[in-house]
Amino acid sequence: MSQPRVIITAPVPADLREQIAARCEIIDVPTGSNLLETLGKEQLANIDGIICTVRSKFDESVFDAFPRLRVVSNFAVGYDNVNMPAATARNVLVCNTPKVLDGAVADLTFGMLICLARNMVNGDAHVRSGAWAGKGAPALTHDIRGKTLGLLGMGRIGRVVAETAKAFNMKVIYHNRTRNTEAEAAGVAEYRDRDALFAESDFLSVHIPLNPETRHSVGAKEFAAMKPTAYLLNTARGPVVDEAALIEALKNGTIAGAGLDVMEQEPLPASSPLCELPSVVLQAHVGSGTVETRRAMIDLAVRNLLDALSNTRPQAIVNPEVWATRSESINA
Repeated sequence: MSQPRVIITAPVPADLREQIAARCEIIDVPTGSNLLETLGKEQLANIDGIICTVRSKFDESVFDAFPRLRVVSNFAVGYDNVNMPAATARNVLVCNTPKVLDGAVADLTFGMLICLARNMVNGDAHVRSGAWAGKGAPALTHDIRGKTLGLLGMGRIGRVVAETAKAFNMKVIYHNRTRNTEAEAAGVAEYRDRDALFAESDFLSVHIPLNPETRHSVGAKEFAAMKPTAYLLNTARGPVVDEAALIEALKNGTIAGAGLDVMEQEPLPASSPLCELPSVVLQAHVGSGTVETRRAMIDLAVRNLLDALSNTRPQAIVNPEVWATRSESINA
């Protein structure tokens, strides 16, 4: 029996690549490449699995070009690059890498929060430019202790951010589609309705997935409800926030500033108005960007791929109904 054929578009360390090569035939495709344009029709027809980043898009036309495809293993916790109904309808497992990046993303969220409150990026520039010697110390900044952190979304990452905030004596409130009564009972966070969350927060941190319902769900209405001294933080997905409305809110002083690890267009062009605003801290979608976390993520992505191809239940499945159907046919 021939080995399964897999496409690799994600960066895979040599030792993990050897594990894949021992059980599969590998076809390498550059990250972000259009799979339908890069591969020939015969190659497309004989692919069993794919390990990829969110830069690889899977809509109905892509799935139709891979009639033998059994698994898409995303090197990410998000999966907005995949048309999930199309994948499920074609019996394709979609896997991701949850849990292993929660701490790293929470750390970056809090790092941006502190940078904003204490104006650390501009403070660094003040010292480097020599302005300290000529103009003295920069303007006073603000404490975070005693302030209110609002979490839009209380999943795994939101929970870690909430627990971190408690170490800084912050009050934590949250809004989620489903209330987290366990977190409330443990004193981690207090529930608020959505409007109250935006109105009360000194820092509003976004932790919701991107889907048709959440796209641009944080916009002009939400910014108008926030305090003029409040800050927005986004380490989720760029299009969750209406970027044009955010820029207007920042320019007009509707809110005090923003910390963004994700944007609507990535990489963010230097011509973006966000790059000109001193009240904004920008990062290059590096919430999970530590050596330890990225290794844990690719470990899980590779395990998900190999398990799916060997009819072993992967650790992290986005559409478990596909596995249930597949298991029934295997055990029949």
